[in-house]
Amino acid sequence: MRDAVIVDAVRTAVGKRGGSLSKLHSASLSAHVLKALAARTGLDPALVDDVIWGCASGVGMQAGCIGRASVLAAGWPESVPGLTVDRQCGSSQQAVHQAAAGVVSGQYDVAVAGGVEIMSAVPLGTTRLDGRCGEPFGPDVWDRYDGVRFHQGMGAQMIADEYGLTRSEMDQHALDSHARAARAVDEGRFKDQIAPVTVTGEDGTTTVLDTDEGIRRGSTLETLAGLRPAFGEGGSITAGNASQVSDGAGALLVTTSAFARAQGWTPLARVHTAVVAGTDPVTMLKGPVPATAKALKRSGLSLDDIGVYEINEAFASVTLCWLRETGADPARMNPLGGAMALGHPIGGSGARIMTTLVHHMRDNGIRYGLQSMCEGGGMANATVLELL
Repeated sequence: MRDAVIVDAVRTAVGKRGGSLSKLHSASLSAHVLKALAARTGLDPALVDDVIWGCASGVGMQAGCIGRASVLAAGWPESVPGLTVDRQCGSSQQAVHQAAAGVVSGQYDVAVAGGVEIMSAVPLGTTRLDGRCGEPFGPDVWDRYDGVRFHQGMGAQMIADEYGLTRSEMDQHALDSHARAARAVDEGRFKDQIAPVTVTGEDGTTTVLDTDEGIRRGSTLETLAGLRPAFGEGGSITAGNASQVSDGAGALLVTTSAFARAQGWTPLARVHTAVVAGTDPVTMLKGPVPATAKALKRSGLSLDDIGVYEINEAFASVTLCWLRETGADPARMNPLGGAMALGHPIGGSGARIMTTLVHHMRDNGIRYGLQSMCEGGGMANATVLELL
């Protein structure tokens, strides 16, 4: 019986808005992780049946099928196709799901899954084009929800209000994320998963980005308390307890156990279970709760069987809501920090998170890991990985 295994996973360090990666082309940054993945594994790119690439804002330099452009930019053979997947924030996690499904079904022997987003150059919401090409969703959807326009920030605030999450509670959650991420950097936990990017400035000088740029050291509750509410007066969601606008890319090599053995590869993990769930698109961000329940039911595992959970920190209210609903151990969630500290390059975040997850599982001998993330329109992917 065919299975799907992850041979290796690699990512860039995540760049902050206007930071080291902000002037690069998305295809070039994608090509960087594709080439790094091939170099690390000894992969002959000609063996790749498809490159499945997540990207949430397919306009400008990310238009025209960024998956295919990334293959060409990497110098891989023209025979290697590319596909672009848009499931909003979960795009590159969905890319892994599709790669796994492809190898299990026999459509692929080898696939590369990942994603990219350079939000500095292609800001969130750019695809709407100020309504010049019509609005997303359309009148039938708006009528269904009494004219309410979906908005992630407002959804995050609704969740905070529903669960009685205080501003100080969410700010502390953000501080903890930064502290965990800073500790992970200091202990070298990300070193083996990051492919450093050399960036040449306009003056010809070069810098190397090998550390996530968004981590803030020395912040305090007092500092965060001074930030203005982002979504209405009296709100509790701020820039400090939300994920960061970011730039980054990641890639994972997916194949079967049999094909890996034939190539002399030792896989890191098996894709044990992969699901997707839908939820109310108005609050929008509760998706990881039903997605987690669905993944556990389908896998036959309990939450106690899972040694680490990577739940995307789109907003502090999202991960705190997930903890409340699942009763999960907070110490097992995002142990190396999450998107509030490391950043959230939308279409590339699923690959970033899964790369971090699978390396953490390997480094600590954790048999099962769970990843889930909320997505625009009220959806969420969930993936259970099994260490090999």
